[in-house]
Amino acid sequence: MILTITLNPSIDIAYPLDDFQLDKVNRLNRVEKTARGKGLNVSRVLAQAGQSLTATGLIGGHLGAFLLDRLKEEGISNCFYQIKEETRNCIAILHQGMQTEILEAGPSVSQEEGENFLSHLEALMKDISVVTISGSLPKGLDQNYYQRLLELIRPYHPQVLVDCSGPALRAVLEGKEKSTLIKPNLEELEGLLGLSVGLDNQSLKRALSHSYFEGLEWVVVSLGSKGPFAKHHNHYYRVSIPSISVVNPVGSGDATVAGLAWGLAQEDDDKTLLKKANALGILNAQEPRTGHVNMANYTQLINHIQVEEV
Repeated sequence: MILTITLNPSIDIAYPLDDFQLDKVNRLNRVEKTARGKGLNVSRVLAQAGQSLTATGLIGGHLGAFLLDRLKEEGISNCFYQIKEETRNCIAILHQGMQTEILEAGPSVSQEEGENFLSHLEALMKDISVVTISGSLPKGLDQNYYQRLLELIRPYHPQVLVDCSGPALRAVLEGKEKSTLIKPNLEELEGLLGLSVGLDNQSLKRALSHSYFEGLEWVVVSLGSKGPFAKHHNHYYRVSIPSISVVNPVGSGDATVAGLAWGLAQEDDDKTLLKKANALGILNAQEPRTGHVNMANYTQLINHIQVEEV
C-alpha cells in the first residue's frame, strides 16, 4: 500500500476566457474545479495506474469538504485530518494562450493541529510500504516539519519519497532521518550545492556524490526534455526519453513521483523503475488535464525509453 501526504492542497479553479479584460465584467460559459496539490496529482496518477493507495494530509472548511467529494468521485481512498481554517483556492485565468494565476497562501496550521496530524499519520502506517511527501508546507508549520514526519515514519520501515524544495528540502537533507529518494530539478540541485552544475555525465556524477546526499538511496534529478539523471547508491543512470508533442507539462513531475513510488512498491530493478516513472511523466504531458495519464499508451511508450548506466 502506498500512502501519499499533501499538507497544503488546493481547489484549482480554471476560468477559460476568449478575451480577458481588466476592470471589466468577464462572463464565463464554464468553470473547471479540481482537487489539486502535488500529492493529490501523485494520488490520481497512482489510482489511474491501478495501484492501491491512501491519500492523507490537511484540509479544512467547505473547500476541504469539496475536495473530499472530488476525491470520492475519482475513487481515490483518503483519510485527511481536518483543521479549522479553510483549504485554499488557486485560480488560473486562461486567455489567448496565456495563463494568469492567482494563488492563495492557504490556511495557517496551529501547533496543536500539527501535533495532532502526527498522531493521525501514525495510525495510518500499518501495512504501508511506500510513502510520498509532496509540495509546500502550510503557514504555521516549521520548515523542519517534514523531518518530523520522517522521524515518525521511518521506524515502520517504508520507502519514503520527498518532493519539495527550498528550506523544507534542506531541512530534510540535514536531518537525522533520511528519505529513500528526493527528486530535485537542476535549479534546486544547484541551489542546494551553491554551484553551477553541468549537464554532462561527469558533472552530474560529481554533484550527486556530494556529502550533502549521504544516507539517501536515490537522487533523481529532473532535466526536462533531456530526461533525468539518477543515482542509486553507487550506480548512475542517464535516461533518454522520446520526443513528444507536449499538451500540458504541468504535473509531469508529480506523475514521475507516482511512477517512482509504484516501482519501489513493486521492488523493480533500477532500470525498470526509471522507465516506469518516466513513462508516467510523459503520459501526463500528453494530456490536457494536470495529473492524468492514459494507461492505454503505457506499454508502447515504455519501450521507447532508454536507461543507460554511466
